[in-house]
Amino acid sequence: MATAALAAPYQNTLQLQGVTFKVQATGEGSTQQLTVQAERNGKTLAVEKLTVDATVVGAEVEDLNGDGQPELFVYGQNAGSGSYGSVWAWSVSRRGSLLPIRLGAMSSKDSSGYRGHDRFAVVETSLVRRFPIYLPGDTNARPTGGSRQVTYKLVPGEAMWQLRPVSATQD
Repeated sequence: MATAALAAPYQNTLQLQGVTFKVQATGEGSTQQLTVQAERNGKTLAVEKLTVDATVVGAEVEDLNGDGQPELFVYGQNAGSGSYGSVWAWSVSRRGSLLPIRLGAMSSKDSSGYRGHDRFAVVETSLVRRFPIYLPGDTNARPTGGSRQVTYKLVPGEAMWQLRPVSATQD
């Protein structure tokens, strides 16, 4: 008996500054296999494969630090009731390898009232995280505290690039 091939839950090709990124996530349920391939002029520069405990929901490419080398941002959401967001990010080195980028932790003030349901997006030269604010007594389905937006900038870290939270606004 023949079985139908499973379609990839997420597949996208993005290009910037002569680099093409092929992003694919496969798997069923809340665990997926994420594959990122970077190419320049049709030649593979690097391939990253990792198992992620989330569903990949989007990807963007931008040069946040203006160094002429693009960064790739892949977004995910977990399957729990909080739908917590994730971001996996890489920068292309001048030699063509993919260097991981670490997402810095929010301050206790910025994370006050956080219970997930967050979304990430590149806005100009920043990565932005937006989420509803939960007040004491709120149910997971009904936040009443408005929303918060945390803005991250790409900065050099000790061992790798990192996205550091630099500001937060609330509405």
